[in-house]
Amino acid sequence: MHEKQAERVEWTVTGMDCAACARKITAVVERMPGVGEVSIGLMAEKLSLTLHPDGASRDRIEDTVRRLGFGIAPRGQEAPRKKAFVLPDAAPAAAMAPAAAPAAHGHRHGATRDQRWYRTTKGRLVVMTGVLLAAAWAFELLTTAEWGYWAFLLACVIGVAPVAKRAFEALRMGQPFTIEGLMTIAAVGALFIGAAEEAALVVFLFAVGEVLEGVAAGRARDGIRALADLVPKTALLEVNGKTREVSADNLEIGQVGMVRPGDRIPADGEITEGTSGIDDSPVTGESVPVTKGPGDGVFAGSINTEAVLRVRVAKAAADNTIARIIRLVEEAEEARAPTERFIDRFSRWYMPAVVAVSALVVLVPPLVFGADWGTWIYRGLALLLIGCPCALVISVPASIASSLSAGAKRGLLMKGGAVIEAAAKVTHVAFDKTGTLTHGRPVVTDLVPAAGVDEAELLAVAGGAEAGSSHPLARAILTRAAEAGVAPLSAREARALVGRGVEAIVAGEFAWVSWPRHAAEQGGIEPDAIRRAVILESEGKTVIAVFRERHPLGLIAMRDEPRADAGEAMAQLRALDVGAVMLTGDNPRTAEAIAGVLGMDHRAEMLPGDKLAAIRDMAGHGGVMMIGDGINDAPALKQASVGVAMGSGSDVALETADAAILRDRVTDVPALIRLARATMGNIHQNVTIALGLKTVFLVTSVLGITGLWIAILADTGATVLVTLNALRLLRFRPEQT
Repeated sequence: MHEKQAERVEWTVTGMDCAACARKITAVVERMPGVGEVSIGLMAEKLSLTLHPDGASRDRIEDTVRRLGFGIAPRGQEAPRKKAFVLPDAAPAAAMAPAAAPAAHGHRHGATRDQRWYRTTKGRLVVMTGVLLAAAWAFELLTTAEWGYWAFLLACVIGVAPVAKRAFEALRMGQPFTIEGLMTIAAVGALFIGAAEEAALVVFLFAVGEVLEGVAAGRARDGIRALADLVPKTALLEVNGKTREVSADNLEIGQVGMVRPGDRIPADGEITEGTSGIDDSPVTGESVPVTKGPGDGVFAGSINTEAVLRVRVAKAAADNTIARIIRLVEEAEEARAPTERFIDRFSRWYMPAVVAVSALVVLVPPLVFGADWGTWIYRGLALLLIGCPCALVISVPASIASSLSAGAKRGLLMKGGAVIEAAAKVTHVAFDKTGTLTHGRPVVTDLVPAAGVDEAELLAVAGGAEAGSSHPLARAILTRAAEAGVAPLSAREARALVGRGVEAIVAGEFAWVSWPRHAAEQGGIEPDAIRRAVILESEGKTVIAVFRERHPLGLIAMRDEPRADAGEAMAQLRALDVGAVMLTGDNPRTAEAIAGVLGMDHRAEMLPGDKLAAIRDMAGHGGVMMIGDGINDAPALKQASVGVAMGSGSDVALETADAAILRDRVTDVPALIRLARATMGNIHQNVTIALGLKTVFLVTSVLGITGLWIAILADTGATVLVTLNALRLLRFRPEQT
């Protein structure tokens, strides 16, 4: 019998408003039997873990999370969006206005951004505590202060009850240091020293802060949810010449749909009929529509601007570009930045340390100096309310989430906080040439046959040797042969010679298509041809020699034009004080010609191992970003501090390297660096806000300058401030210099 294997299980968890919430769930769940590799995505509202068959049941895990005060449901099902504020005579579940169920592909999470705050459980707690507080004030005005005290006490007890319940559940599960626990102790302690009015006010402000945190967290998630909304819910499917409306999630590969002018394309696919302008801005951020026709690929979510198109579905809903971008953004939360890991470690001892300081504040002055117990108990309770590090621990993930969302809207994908932090420290950028700095579509410019050889024979032999290759230079040769009406000769046993070219048996004899230097070593190029090759290379052209054994056939020169924005990108990198170098396997003269036009350094005739060594050398002088096509130069991409793949939404561009640029724009490279630097600046601002406010109010609370209600504002207010500050990144435009 085969032993049962552990499986990866995912849930949607709602009600998480800050990183402290996520940490609370993680700490409890990871101690359960048979549970491992627990991961929480705060902005994605996702809990994933490895569950052994003999461990805790799924129902037990869900019940545990619910008792902590969060909504939970298996990924892809509806999860009620509430925290367990248990109110007297709570409204039916339908009144909770749960989010819509995620789409079948698991990425269209129901949004609560349209739900009024007062219809949420936390909103109703604010309303209830506010009404109780107002009633207590009115009662005090109409009666006496003594009777008013009892009214405030009742308002406090009713308001703090649901908070205390959550604190008790967390304590039972081994979580003594929670904001709910500290809040409960502070409120009850204030009642014991006769500060009932202030205790009731603190409970109300705490509830207000919780609502504001929820609203701010929801705003941060909206950027990710907006991506899912780009894909239309329905599609016009053509079957036997008739069209019918179907759910876009149910489209199958190979089906053909009709896309009318003004409609969004419902799936990644290929145009089979029609020519129209395609607006890819929703997916890649490309602002200018691109004309596409039969055979061209299109993205789900792009807009058809001009004419009716018929599109064959190439990818299922779960695998389209938008779905994969959302997955990457959600999963990127797990790749935490070093700064975030440090703050997480810091926060683990921050709260216990503040509790210890609070106890000392309560005990030392009365016991050692004979000070008034009531005064110092009050000050100690105020310190307790500053002990929760919510603002500090949310300061980094909120900025990271906003940055990932802002980048995704513009075709800039970074796989997590660690990548963002590394990109912000980049001092050098290394570029592959073909397909990165250039279009990757070289064209034959010159044919130089050897003596006694005509152009047709030169193209026939070269085309035969390159017939099975997908290299851009091979495609250029085959295209020229087709244009000239020359059929490539039959070939067999073709193989690539790394860094040299290809060889094959063409029409029964060995033939080579190789760099001139290698051809010279094999006697495959004439002296006059060598001089001609030098001239062509100095013009920025790539030259290859075609020869049989000891029998030169001639030269073929090709040119791959630099991208129109490549020069501007180099200027932007210089303005950022970032060096740029081109690493290419091409010859030195061609490399020098192109690098000279672009205004950058270059290194030529580089094999993959040479590029790897060059990256290592540059890494000794600061962070290095490597830009390639995601397939070639894999060792260099992995060796660099940040490996970036360019590639118009291809699978490779999205899943290879540390980051991806969906648009074929070189200026997106400095934009990526600007976004990363802006994100790290935002994080530093948030950390300063969080620690600064905590420090100020720690001191003022000990000195008696500020009291309980100011202390709770210092906690929830700081959390809201850093979240709102992080949201500014959603409006950041990295393409602007």
